Amino acid sequence: MPIQITKLDSSQAGFQPALSALLAFEASTDEAIERSVAAILADVKARGDAAVLEYTNRFDRIPNGGASSMAAFDIGQAELEAALAGLPEAQRLALQTAAERIRLFHERQKQELSGFSYTEADGTVLGQKITPLDRVGIYVPGGKAAYPSSVLMNAVPAKVAGVAEIIMVVPTPDGVKNQMVLAAAAIAGVTRVITIGGAQAVGALAHGTASIAPVDKIVGPGNAYVAAAKRRVFGIVGIDMIAGPSEILIICDGTTDPDWVAMDLFSQAEHDELAQAILLCPDADYIARVEASINKLLPTMPRQDTIRTSLTDRGALIKVRDMAEACAIANSIAAEHLEISAENPQQWADQIRHAGAMFLGRFSSESLGDYCCGPNHVLPTSRTARFSSPLGVYDFQKRSSVIHVSEAGAQTLGKVAAELAYGEGLQAHARSAELRLTSNP
Repeated sequence: MPIQITKLDSSQAGFQPALSALLAFEASTDEAIERSVAAILADVKARGDAAVLEYTNRFDRIPNGGASSMAAFDIGQAELEAALAGLPEAQRLALQTAAERIRLFHERQKQELSGFSYTEADGTVLGQKITPLDRVGIYVPGGKAAYPSSVLMNAVPAKVAGVAEIIMVVPTPDGVKNQMVLAAAAIAGVTRVITIGGAQAVGALAHGTASIAPVDKIVGPGNAYVAAAKRRVFGIVGIDMIAGPSEILIICDGTTDPDWVAMDLFSQAEHDELAQAILLCPDADYIARVEASINKLLPTMPRQDTIRTSLTDRGALIKVRDMAEACAIANSIAAEHLEISAENPQQWADQIRHAGAMFLGRFSSESLGDYCCGPNHVLPTSRTARFSSPLGVYDFQKRSSVIHVSEAGAQTLGKVAAELAYGEGLQAHARSAELRLTSNP
């Protein structure tokens, strides 16, 4: 049966409301999930390891009656290295190649993030010092799917940033460990791997337990329970983001093989029924060819039911007036992944202000960025690319201001500070500055 994908035309009346309705996605707060997560976090904070052990045995269906201690969930470095060594050569080489490319990109990123200082004429030195976080927690999903690529994308930039301890948590439902995930942890230099997941893992990382030291920041994707838990512990620890469903937006001038574009739309639609895949193109005939490719290729996809639902409910093929208008619409959408599949992609990329990641040219499929190009695949979703950025080295660093005021500088700055402090009614602030004046009032 042909797929019923939404088709819009920017020149028609009602286009903007229709586009807004298509883009509208607000992760509804499930009160049952929120209550459950709140209770789990409170229990982990109160009972520590005992609570984590109880919830993990229950939710992950740990075999043989469950684990009797938290030590059972620790995976040592020897087991990680064994997992790496035991992979088929092609898988091992792919992981190592991807990790090296990710590392090289983030090393360059780090070079752009050095501190600075400058000395004023009176000898006052001002600047900024950048230091890595001490300890971070990385959440890696388990269960329906395993994501070794997420291990690399989260752990490698943390390692490059200089984080001393990287603690990875990963659920293992029914006690099944994914060897590629463990191998990726070995390659990325993860300090410790603990086979726990869910809200209890987030709570353990945030609050700490007898066996798990509290971290400074938690990064990585998870299900609704994990997202709710990350939202609740923010402020106690840092978090990367609360990510929504995956998105791809393709701007095409009609010169790319329509099968390629159809498959690129599938590449995000297969993630989740709520994922969004949209094409913007000024050529109506080409849009029809892409639609034909979608219907031709969909039956060949193992996840065709998920793709069909995603494209039917949230996908669209949009006819625009020209490529310039496509860029303007793309800025409004601020998609997680933006492909510019055109003859001269750079001229259109120059018009883009908001996108999580841009893929330029017909050979730059989004899937390459997911795995091995080098830039991070942890990206802002749900239009948050308007104000946020991909995960990077900077997410694992913090900045400290450096202020070294000279005696001469204190004479000038002290008068300014005192004047402002008196204006705010903060006399101690003013007197603190005035006491350092040589002509102390």
